[in-house]
Amino acid sequence: MNRIVRAVDVGRGNVKFIATVSGVDFKCEMFPAEAHPTEVLPEQDGWSARRKTVGIPIGKLIYEVGPDVALAADVFNAAVLQHDRYCESDEYLALLLGAIHYMDVPVIDLLIVGLPVATFKLRKVVTALERRLTGQHALGGTRSVTVAKAKAVPQPVGALMSYGLLQNRLAEVRKERSLIVDPGRRTFDWLVTQGMQQIEKRSHSVNRGMFDVLQSIADGIGRSTSSQFRDFDAIDIALRTRKRPVVFQSEYDIEQHLPLARKIPEQAVAEMMRYVGDAGDIKNILLVGGGAFFFKPALKAAFPRHAIHEIKDPLFANVRGFQYAGIDLARSLCSQHAEVMALPTLEAP
Repeated sequence: MNRIVRAVDVGRGNVKFIATVSGVDFKCEMFPAEAHPTEVLPEQDGWSARRKTVGIPIGKLIYEVGPDVALAADVFNAAVLQHDRYCESDEYLALLLGAIHYMDVPVIDLLIVGLPVATFKLRKVVTALERRLTGQHALGGTRSVTVAKAKAVPQPVGALMSYGLLQNRLAEVRKERSLIVDPGRRTFDWLVTQGMQQIEKRSHSVNRGMFDVLQSIADGIGRSTSSQFRDFDAIDIALRTRKRPVVFQSEYDIEQHLPLARKIPEQAVAEMMRYVGDAGDIKNILLVGGGAFFFKPALKAAFPRHAIHEIKDPLFANVRGFQYAGIDLARSLCSQHAEVMALPTLEAP
């Protein structure tokens, strides 16, 4: 019997998820990690294109989430919910269920979700989250989904699985010591593993991600223009494309603010080195996450004698790895119960 396994990575910037599965081929999709609460979803004008969002009922409120969620935004930016107990919030659950809505499946036998490394160390939080995700959930309208089992894993572990499969050396990776570095929107995570097992005392995360970089530059723009500039997306695009953002109808050179912004990756890597040391015993250093491009120079400066491996399509590396790991775990669980199941073999896609 085929079992439905799905993976979701609810980040602080984007929600990444496995939309469809065909053998060993996975279709990844994402939408902004913003959930806008309302009592009633507004009716959309018939003359305009319907925005791509869904209303997820949580408690007595409805949370609008999805690709076009920016069209539902008010003055308060829902993306600022960047606190350490994010995974316990109703917004987190709404984002996760929004991802499941777009999967269009009535039942999920095994749901894999990722957590920051520091949060994953809090076993009570992990257990509570897995319990909260298990069971039946309303997805808006008449739709619902039943999650038979939920499993949380450290976010960077997905990247390690992806790396092993993409490089066709999963068997070797299972025997080697690796460091996975994952600069996300809010947290800078690192995971040291022996094979696929986490070395907990050398793994951790700090709140020093791309959000801090963008905020540093935004503060600089604000000081320069005597304003409260908060268009973080414009700054993010400028950093990635090396094009100047438009501020007050004119192109603005952010180069003057980069020296201070680059201190963010340096501080994050310095904290990581307190746990990792000089990484002399590390075989693989992997860099993933949406902030990989900005954090790589600081990481390379810290470990000049190592090769830094960037995984193809780093934004989806974790969620792809979650899916592979979920398939592996589902097969293992079924074997323990002497059940026969038809799951794809774990091979490099």
